[in-house]
Amino acid sequence: MSSLDSLILKFYYKKGKNATQATKKNCDVYGPNAVSVRVAQIWFKRFQSGNFDIKDTRRSDRPVTDKIDAIFEKVEQDRHISNYDVAGELGIDYKTVLMHLKKLGTQKSLIFGCLMSSLKET
Repeated sequence: MSSLDSLILKFYYKKGKNATQATKKNCDVYGPNAVSVRVAQIWFKRFQSGNFDIKDTRRSDRPVTDKIDAIFEKVEQDRHISNYDVAGELGIDYKTVLMHLKKLGTQKSLIFGCLMSSLKET
């Protein structure tokens, strides 16, 4: 959602509209996928609490980007290490390991019951 959408929702909130009405008016102008009723409700709840800042709040989750090098290092040290073991040693979710290995170009595959790792040539 863009800051323009939140600004429009703020405008309708100050005019006394509810989230559903604001969503309908916004979608009438900008198309059916401009903003959902649920998102508008979240923004309206925020405005009701006195927070009129239209920028999204910063997420509390710690980014895992600092773990990318550690993931790659673990796989380089032991090509047969499982994604679960890497995730357990680094304290992150195994799906995150899979995602970063894919981004790094490392492909793990199961061949004849043996886990093999290969690095794609670029």
